[in-house]
Amino acid sequence: MSKKHIHFELQGEQNEVGVIRLTRGAKRNALNDGLILSLRDLFEKMPKSVRAAVIDGEGDHFCAGLDLSELQERDASQGVFHSRMWHAALECVQYGPVPVIAALHGAVVGGGLELASACHIRVADDTTFYALPEGTRGIFVGGGGAVRIPRLIGTARMTDMMLTGRVYNAQDGERIGMAQYLVPEGKAFEKALELATRIAGNAPMTNYALTHVLPRIADQPADQGFMTEAMMAAIAQSAPEAKDRVRAFLEGRAAKVQKS
Repeated sequence: MSKKHIHFELQGEQNEVGVIRLTRGAKRNALNDGLILSLRDLFEKMPKSVRAAVIDGEGDHFCAGLDLSELQERDASQGVFHSRMWHAALECVQYGPVPVIAALHGAVVGGGLELASACHIRVADDTTFYALPEGTRGIFVGGGGAVRIPRLIGTARMTDMMLTGRVYNAQDGERIGMAQYLVPEGKAFEKALELATRIAGNAPMTNYALTHVLPRIADQPADQGFMTEAMMAAIAQSAPEAKDRVRAFLEGRAAKVQKS
């Protein structure tokens, strides 16, 4: 299935992995409103068979940020509503129906980093570089980056990137928390697909707890977080699939954790 600037396909024996590819390769997959709204629509209408998703970028770059050629003059109220539209769309990625893995390569810049930060796991290859040039262009992030990116790398590092135009390479980006995995050039999608396939085999309620509940626990005061954790643990372990998996482990039918 293809929407404007996006290609979507199903992979896996039971179509359990959805692959979403940005297809504005000639524009380094720069984001415009049409692409953002296509992402929103795709996550809102994700096929029921899908249990994990991968977001990739066509060509040499994951996403080079906002397409400045489409930047419009807006008054303050129009700017607020436009930013909130992007927030709603990327909320569908972060709090959508399935865990999402970003396969990063080349530019992960501006809005591209905002999109990557809305995903749950980020896999970068050696060509990846990260930047937030908005500060040097007289604008500010508007796609949720001011909330999500400091949670990955800290407020001080994001402030530095925007004030100075600092660019992080793949190795330093992984070191500070931009990505959880670093792989050789050209291998990001392969690794992301491997992870998505593994995640798709988890119990659905556990995946839901990790993508929807754990981030909210992290934002709660400790006493509230403990209570939310207790309730989520009770709900997850009461699911029939969870009971089957625990029984399989106790009966020696499930693999034990091994040192990698």
